[in-house]
Amino acid sequence: MSILIDKPKSFFTTHQDWTFPVPIAYGPGRLMEIGEKCSLLGIKNPLIVTDKGSADLPFIEKLETYLSKSNISFASFKKISPNPLDTDIAAGKQLFLDGNHDAVIAIGGGSAMDGGKGICMTAKNNHNLWDFEFEKPSPMISASETFPKLITIPTTAGTGAETESTAMVTDTSKAMKFCVWHKDLKPELALLDPELTIGLPETYTAWTGIDAMVHAIEAYLVPDFHPLCDGAALEGLTLVNTWLPVAVQEPKNIFARGGMLVGSCLAGIAFLKGLGLVHAISHMVGAEFDTQHGLTNAIILPSILKYNLPDMPNSTEKMAKAIDLKTTSMESFIEHTEKMLDDFKIPKSLAEINVPKNCAHRIAKKSMQDSAAQTNPKSISLEQLENIINTVIVKAR
Repeated sequence: MSILIDKPKSFFTTHQDWTFPVPIAYGPGRLMEIGEKCSLLGIKNPLIVTDKGSADLPFIEKLETYLSKSNISFASFKKISPNPLDTDIAAGKQLFLDGNHDAVIAIGGGSAMDGGKGICMTAKNNHNLWDFEFEKPSPMISASETFPKLITIPTTAGTGAETESTAMVTDTSKAMKFCVWHKDLKPELALLDPELTIGLPETYTAWTGIDAMVHAIEAYLVPDFHPLCDGAALEGLTLVNTWLPVAVQEPKNIFARGGMLVGSCLAGIAFLKGLGLVHAISHMVGAEFDTQHGLTNAIILPSILKYNLPDMPNSTEKMAKAIDLKTTSMESFIEHTEKMLDDFKIPKSLAEINVPKNCAHRIAKKSMQDSAAQTNPKSISLEQLENIINTVIVKAR
């Protein structure tokens, strides 16, 4: 049973300041503190970075208004693609330099977070974006090239991208997604305001919420010893399982929105351990066909659970207990997951979101190169992966 589920639900409407793993300001209405937070961090001229889908949403205008009232100069870059492109990062970097900005405020969904982090990574040095690719040694950053300060403000409860520097970006020359990061780039502040997620449509609430659930499940199953991440994964899984159905059915329920935002953040912290084949496939499908990431994950999830869980009875039992299932078998856990997907009207195949059957071999080859495939709990051959992809394209559940 979750620690937070045992506490009064009013906890989700209180303001809290946490310091792990980065400074986190949580609570309804805390966006209005952004001017004060910038001043405390010595930020005088930030670049606001958001995705195209968020460009005209009310929270952008609110953010700009609060900064103006605090006499903080800013400009806005609102051209990050749903699956961020390396060309988006380059354009954002140029705007950062042209405006002599000293910080980035990334606000929006996962694409906005990733775009903002990519711009931060490259803004003050001459390194190519792909020098920061996760599998490569981190570039040396001199004192004169120190990363700009970064504030992250998630407006969906799903990405969990607000506490780390990792970002998924599409290499447009290869039509492949890669993870970029640097150990020295950390958000100076993650601002979690559940009021910002209230306007999220039912479909996106479900899709991004399932993304958080997948983060928790895949991170927990990574075969590595990291009890801090494992604890965050199980707590995140509990919160998402408890509050996502409420957030979908009652979109203005602030307790549900708060529970989801905290659950998503915990699941995001957990995947410092790594992820698995759901994300490996989803990254490459998204890079080629520009599909919504959470929705793609949701469709793929059951097939990967059926592949991974037979060899992991103890982990399956702990996850089942975290979501309070009476029967803790693999079959019970998968059945519960599939029912949730059905309740949220998640399509039953990738074909329904316009992914063609003839891409399976190509996507499989690309997915094998994804960093998330390397931390999947069970090894897989190219032929096995291609078979799974064929299945999820035609009939995923």
